[in-house]
Amino acid sequence: MGNYKVVKQAVNYELANFLFNYFLLKREAVQHMYNTNMTYDSGMLGTFKDDQVLNTYSIYGDPTFDTLLMKMLPVMKRETGLNVVPTYSYARIYKKGDILRRHKDRPSCEISTTINLGGDPWPIFIDGTGADSVIDEMKNIHKPNAPKGTKVLLEVGDMLIYEGCKLEHWREPFEGDNCGQVFLHYNNADGQFKDINIFDGREKLGLPAWRAKQTEKKKERASFFNKKNKW
Repeated sequence: MGNYKVVKQAVNYELANFLFNYFLLKREAVQHMYNTNMTYDSGMLGTFKDDQVLNTYSIYGDPTFDTLLMKMLPVMKRETGLNVVPTYSYARIYKKGDILRRHKDRPSCEISTTINLGGDPWPIFIDGTGADSVIDEMKNIHKPNAPKGTKVLLEVGDMLIYEGCKLEHWREPFEGDNCGQVFLHYNNADGQFKDINIFDGREKLGLPAWRAKQTEKKKERASFFNKKNKW
């Protein structure tokens, strides 16, 4: 597939529109629950405290989006030519003034996608050279000679597939009102992360991010006792 490609209408308009409206409703409901102290944050509701894009609603591993992660598996295998396995989904509704700083992704995002669910158009930029131009991601500082990247504008239902760990990608300040994007992440089953990132370390899909930490703690504890009981 090269190191990135666009799949037109990977999700049909009706499904994308349903997911976008589901996501808008969930954001509204969760905001109300937080404002009225109706809920305990279990990690299943989403957050407005994502460090990457502050004060913007996002959610990790929502069961609906993790279902899409699985449903898109045949498409991902066909389009990439790889035996990919799902790691996790992440979704965000961007608002006016948001910016996505130039960055590369963590190992669970070896093969990544972004799907436009709806709202106002907002291009993503991707640097296909694989250069390391970021000096300080949180401060959005990069080398002055950093490649300008390629501008990719997705229509509703379109999907950009890219090598998230290798390619820097970013978005410039958003001038619209809302833009819903879902990110589906996969690993190459025949690659270097094949044994450590299935479901991003969770026991199964649909669980919150902290379950990955719990699973890792269990593995560490089991390893400790196995070593301790060896004579």
